[in-house]
Amino acid sequence: MEPKVRKMAMVVNKFNMHEHDQSFEDLNYWLTKTPVERVSAVTYLIQQALKPGQRMDKTKFKKIVLKK
Repeated sequence: MEPKVRKMAMVVNKFNMHEHDQSFEDLNYWLTKTPVERVSAVTYLIQQALKPGQRMDKTKFKKIVLKK
């Protein structure tokens, strides 16, 4: 019986958790995505936080009545 051959290379990146800033890598990742993909990802994350049947509030401005 032949040993199994790995089809994926094992990759390990070690970082010091206290010194590593991942925000630059995150920004580069999201800038490679199209605007449609970014909006889709944001919508997906919002849906994860909503209760079943609850809809996302898409209002940009809310009317505020000021007291005179």
